[in-house]
Amino acid sequence: MTTASTDRAASAMHPADRHDLIRVRGARENNLKDVDVEIPKRRLTVFTGVSGSGKSSLVFDTIAAESQRMINETYSAFVQGFMPSLARPDVDVLDGLTTAILVDQERMGANARSTVGTVTDANAMLRILFSRLGRPHLGSPQAFSFNIPTVRGSGSISVDRGDGKSVTAEFSQLGGMCPRCEGMGTVSDIDVTQLYDDRKSLAAGALTVPGYNVDGWMVRIFSESGFLDPGKPIRDYTETELHDFLHKEPTKVRLQSMNMTYEGLIPKIQKSFLSKDRDAMQPHIRAFVERAVTFTPCPECGGTRLNEGARSSKIRGLSIADACAMQISDLAEWVRGIDEPSVAPLLASLGQILDSFVEIGLGYLALERPSGTLSGGEAQRTKMIRHLGSSLTDVTYVFDEPTVGLHPHDIQRMNRLLVQLRDKGNTVLVVEHKPEAIAIADHVVDLGPGAGSAGGEVVFEGTVDGLRGSGTLTGRHLDDRARLKTSTRTATGALEVRGANENNLRDVDVDIPLGVLTVVTGVAGSGKSSLIHGSVAGREGVVSIDQGAIRGSRRSNPATYTGLLEPIRKAFAKANGVKPALFSANSEGACPNCNGAGVVYTDLGPMASVASTCEVCEGRRFDASVLDYRLGGRDISQVLEMPVAEAEAFFGAGEARLPAAHAILQRLVDVGLGYVAVGQPLTTLSGGERQRLKLASHMGEQGQVYVLDEPTTGLHLADVEQLLGLLDRLVDSGRSVIVIEHHQAVMAHADWIIDLGPGAGHDGGRVVFEGTPADLVAARSTLTGQHLADYVGA
Repeated sequence: MTTASTDRAASAMHPADRHDLIRVRGARENNLKDVDVEIPKRRLTVFTGVSGSGKSSLVFDTIAAESQRMINETYSAFVQGFMPSLARPDVDVLDGLTTAILVDQERMGANARSTVGTVTDANAMLRILFSRLGRPHLGSPQAFSFNIPTVRGSGSISVDRGDGKSVTAEFSQLGGMCPRCEGMGTVSDIDVTQLYDDRKSLAAGALTVPGYNVDGWMVRIFSESGFLDPGKPIRDYTETELHDFLHKEPTKVRLQSMNMTYEGLIPKIQKSFLSKDRDAMQPHIRAFVERAVTFTPCPECGGTRLNEGARSSKIRGLSIADACAMQISDLAEWVRGIDEPSVAPLLASLGQILDSFVEIGLGYLALERPSGTLSGGEAQRTKMIRHLGSSLTDVTYVFDEPTVGLHPHDIQRMNRLLVQLRDKGNTVLVVEHKPEAIAIADHVVDLGPGAGSAGGEVVFEGTVDGLRGSGTLTGRHLDDRARLKTSTRTATGALEVRGANENNLRDVDVDIPLGVLTVVTGVAGSGKSSLIHGSVAGREGVVSIDQGAIRGSRRSNPATYTGLLEPIRKAFAKANGVKPALFSANSEGACPNCNGAGVVYTDLGPMASVASTCEVCEGRRFDASVLDYRLGGRDISQVLEMPVAEAEAFFGAGEARLPAAHAILQRLVDVGLGYVAVGQPLTTLSGGERQRLKLASHMGEQGQVYVLDEPTTGLHLADVEQLLGLLDRLVDSGRSVIVIEHHQAVMAHADWIIDLGPGAGHDGGRVVFEGTPADLVAARSTLTGQHLADYVGA
């Protein structure tokens, strides 16, 4: 049906019918090709398709983004000035929108003051509870807050605002902060040998801290302060000079007619490095911090973050620190055991939050757990907590693969929660790959037919049964079932793990076979990551590819992230007899009008900034003179526009043959990213695409053991087979591969399975099975064995 005829049909609808639909016309965000779709309200709609087909572009970047933008516009211009600017999605018509609540996989900010308890209001309720019932009585709830210092008077402090980020808050009462660690729970010790080479002078480049260059301002303040001799080796400093160099309090000094602040190296590093989110640091800075700084539990508060007073007040023998350290499922039972009518409403609300954790499969967590340590799946389910008890109806809930990180046993529980939200009268939109989650859909929208430029179209709309018989890629693979291996590889050795007790592990002893594909399984919270990342990942020769997010701006792309751009720039420079810097849009080759961004942003104050394609470079990002230089008949912008698969062929033979670039591109093809453009901004890649980009980057490292954490995240059913082929090639090349995984197809393909459990939290932490997949299925002695047996039809 054409767009015009569709619109005529829509206009002929009864008005009540039109209000029961979210209508999208002409959606063009990212790779979407004028997509038209109608989504029923108060139903559960699942969006399917291969990674990169346009699911997130339609659901998150179009529908949810416009809903949030329109809500923001209801506020005054003054208020909007304090809110993030949201551009209007590239779409012709969006009709029937309701308030959208996003529950995505974005990890919570790693603010050191943010915990599971602070982001869900559980901590706030506990503080009120202890302020009412705790003995000895301390007064206000603030006396139990590790974010408020034990100081009378007024002032301000940075505290968690509930999503892992911080805001500045005023305080005027006694707080519960431990004075030694300032509520952080840890104290840091800096290894000064990692800060400087004491054989050298400042002028000779003694400082080894990132950014402290000899001719930079940081070093010049030290050298020209008058406190130190810049030509004197640090090992020859007097006691006073060494103190001034390392520990001097902030002091005003005069440098080149300017007033500057001189401060000792150690407090300067503490302020500039240790106060920042380590996950957001550039790799070389993070490596420096990990090398130079050690963090240990605070000796005064024992890591609880609270002062002695807060720890002394108790209810039924437990302090608030004890309560926050408990497994949430146990804490819920403890709260139910408190019989005090005066706080009955508070107990009911707190109990509801804690029960929601258990209901959603996170009962194994503790409220003291730092929010930045949660996996993407755990973060997403934690965000769900605040919505489960909500009385709101006619809201649009948007979920991004809510089954990520869930064992097959837990997926049914998640399905019940999604249906529960729908049955309250809400519209539920879910981006998913798992057949078990697709099965509960009232309506399915399948995008494709391929990924990237080969996708961006709606190839099917209808019921799950209709999808199954549609002939689309998703439909053909919906009922895929793996077969158990008829033969498995023989181990060439073993990695010994002895007495592993990190988190919930119970002195685990296990031999992880080498030379084979080992899959580590178990329900969420059973101890899989604790075992592998805690006892294996840090060893020599082990390459660990975890679920940490790839951070990058619009200027970051696969070429910059993988190091591919460097050999390409050098090849262009050599072929044309010019400098490599010309072929970087972030350096000398940048278009002067847009500074290499490809777009020009117009600031409209409180309204959303408008981004328009640069008229000078037409979005190519480079100065026109740079595009006169060629390699193999292509200019640098044309190379960056190539899909990875095309670039792999381009640099693999002929005039442009470049082995260093070809090797990187081959790895990108191997992980299924052949359709992604070499210069495509990282900000436009889906979560699954970013994960595989990370995998491809690490594959170039010279390791003998590869550790992968849920590599099927974001993968379509049809792509799992390609991933298994990649894992086989790694093993066949002589490497050992260890995979933490919930996908049954990966389990069935393993040579060896290590199953942890039997449950989560303190109900887990033990090895409950070791052996081949066939033996696991035959025994059916664990939850994993039972679900794998059902999956393979045994």
